[in-house]
Amino acid sequence: MILRAIRSHLKLLAAEFRVLVINGPRQSGKTTLARQVFPRHAYVNLEEPDVREMALAAPRDFLRQYPVPVIIDEVQRAPLLLSHLQVIVDGSKRNGQYILTGSHQPRLKAEVRQSLAGRAAYLTLLPLSISELSAAGVTLDRDEYLFRGFMPRLYDETVRPAQFYRSYYQTYVERDAHQLIHVANQRAFETFVKMLAGRVGQLVNLSSMAGDIGVSAPTLASWLSVLETSHIVFRLPPYFRNFGKRLQKTPKVYFTEPGLAAALLDIQSAGQIFSHPLFGGLFENMVVVEALKARYNTGNLGQLYFMRDQHGLEVDLILEKSFPRLRPFEIKGGRTFDLSFAKNLRTYQNIAGTDSVSPTVIYGGDTEAEVEGVKFVNFRNTAKIINAKTS
Repeated sequence: MILRAIRSHLKLLAAEFRVLVINGPRQSGKTTLARQVFPRHAYVNLEEPDVREMALAAPRDFLRQYPVPVIIDEVQRAPLLLSHLQVIVDGSKRNGQYILTGSHQPRLKAEVRQSLAGRAAYLTLLPLSISELSAAGVTLDRDEYLFRGFMPRLYDETVRPAQFYRSYYQTYVERDAHQLIHVANQRAFETFVKMLAGRVGQLVNLSSMAGDIGVSAPTLASWLSVLETSHIVFRLPPYFRNFGKRLQKTPKVYFTEPGLAAALLDIQSAGQIFSHPLFGGLFENMVVVEALKARYNTGNLGQLYFMRDQHGLEVDLILEKSFPRLRPFEIKGGRTFDLSFAKNLRTYQNIAGTDSVSPTVIYGGDTEAEVEGVKFVNFRNTAKIINAKTS
């Protein structure tokens, strides 16, 4: 059993709030986490049609049938339950009585804010992290991580990654798209998702893609929103607060699961990763999402950005610890220690001055060192370096 790093934060919040909401991608381990941390809670899954029908038709009776403490899975399927939960939790002083899970981020957040404001804590569980796998004794090669990805089932069962992600796309990505919006042209939608994989780690111009796919840019924007809602992709915002108009203000797009991106690119084995034209983007994707996991797992907000100016200077990742203190990261997939990896960081240091602290190169090699104020760390230590305290 692979223990999840977010467990400690989850237990802490359970002692402070009446309701906990665990959000995240499908099959990221939300149900397993909830049932492991709260083994004495009853369990009910709203994906089951008859159970969902009762929750929708008679929410009061449903909640009487499943009294606290209880885990309610995929609660966004019956949003009216939340308003009835408000009455129950207001009449009790017991914390941690309802553990709710959900896969649709904006819809669930909106319902929680409306019905359970001040009563619920909200957590995001992403797929397994490298540090979680390492703690369980699972250590893979750089390219194997990128090919296999981090979905728990791939480490619990014997299943081929390519087959898993093919099924995952058909079962969840397409279904969620149909549930949230009506996708009339399924082939165009699939083309769009694959084109996003082909632009992983890049600025995405929806107007340009619209011409290639044959649908309007507003349609692509709605599709992208669905993919974000379902935690398939996420947008990394640019940082420009104290640099003025000279910086790029378009976000970059990454996949929450790097293994899915590799599968969408038709990569059939780990041996194809390094020679693939998009190797650099895939590696960057993995490191950025590892940083995001590290922040979520410790109860922190994302607070992650990138920076690119009009002259081509780019910093792959910026962590805002506390404004105006910024920690810049350069991400390189190469295994060989190379001082030139720090070139952009040094240029950035000259621009940011004392606002920039602990510049770090995260790369594919094993040699870790600090040279002229720049740290070089192996990608497996991303979580450790992201959560490290800086002066």
